[in-house]
Amino acid sequence: MPVTDDEVIRVAARGDGVTADGRHVPFTAPGDRVPMEGMVLPGPHHQRPPCRHFPECGGCQLQHLDDESWSGFIVDRVRDALAAHHLETEIRAPILSPPRTRRRATLHAERRGRQVRLGFTEQNSHTLIDLDECWVLAPELFALVAPLRGLLAALLPGTRRVNVHLALADQGRDVLIDGMEAEGLAAAEAITAFASRHKLARFAMDEGFGPTSRWEPEPVTITLAGVPVGFPPGNFLQATPEGEAALIAAVQQIGGAARTVADLFAGLGTFTFAFADAKVYAAEAARDPILSLKAAGTRAQRPIFADHRDLFRRPVTATELANFDLAVLDPPRAGAREQVIEIAAAKTPLVAYVSCNPNTFARDAETLCKGGYRLDWVQPVGQFRWSTHVELAAKFSK
Repeated sequence: MPVTDDEVIRVAARGDGVTADGRHVPFTAPGDRVPMEGMVLPGPHHQRPPCRHFPECGGCQLQHLDDESWSGFIVDRVRDALAAHHLETEIRAPILSPPRTRRRATLHAERRGRQVRLGFTEQNSHTLIDLDECWVLAPELFALVAPLRGLLAALLPGTRRVNVHLALADQGRDVLIDGMEAEGLAAAEAITAFASRHKLARFAMDEGFGPTSRWEPEPVTITLAGVPVGFPPGNFLQATPEGEAALIAAVQQIGGAARTVADLFAGLGTFTFAFADAKVYAAEAARDPILSLKAAGTRAQRPIFADHRDLFRRPVTATELANFDLAVLDPPRAGAREQVIEIAAAKTPLVAYVSCNPNTFARDAETLCKGGYRLDWVQPVGQFRWSTHVELAAKFSK
């Protein structure tokens, strides 16, 4: 059937549906029809959002899309970003994390009278959604929401808003609260009783001077490729086990036979430890994760050289990179402009680029391609369920 002007044909980068005649309509899916202002006739890809908090809650933007149209949105995001830099390549089918698998999240809490609200903020707003359910958080983490309200009701002063960071570590649930002081015997006893009762792996607080553990029966770790690595409070962790596994598999496919690997922006070593038979140079600017990576590598007797190095100010040079079969990059959302310039001038035969921002990835990909690399393929990963957030791993070869 021909497409009519009022039919939604794609989903734009921020999540609005776009009709054939160019209108942007929130919360519509490909195949929906919008014959007039305020009217939406759902099509075959428009699903009923499962969560009662959608669309107000900012934790999700795309619960109204089925998996096929969400996958299409992810592919379009990558393709459009590449096209803006005159690039094209094979874009593989996205790998999607299932609902209720997020093992890392930051919620916000604030007092309203005697009650404490705890949840995500509304879309494009600072207003807090008090979570009664959540279809993205792992059930073990969501089970802490109600008990944490009770604890914070006793500790949270005035109308101050605090951040509550939740993660699943090897030892169980990890909680970090920042922006709140909890001094005195009563507060200490309340925290200890709460952590013990709920069998937490750790309860830490950051009162403005860095995280301090208030309860940690044994050192908290996260296992990466079979290696337990010390997990500093509030540290970066791939959002879902499925997403982490998909990214590792893609990077291993790119450089599985490499004997020497440069892991740049290494963090705790998600990709460092994925190359058990290689010599790995791991560079990371943040002090706590690189120390954890180094200690874990030593315990596992791996040939890893961990370097506390700011790759924005002091990128690994093209001359240094000539010693490696594979360079792995996993930079923050801003990309890796300075480091990519050095890689583009290097003779490293393979590059695995992991990105959480298709736009800065495409900018860096253009630099690599101008330096003689070929962009062989991109593997998108939908790690943040029903979100406009897109991650990917890409292969470059020279």
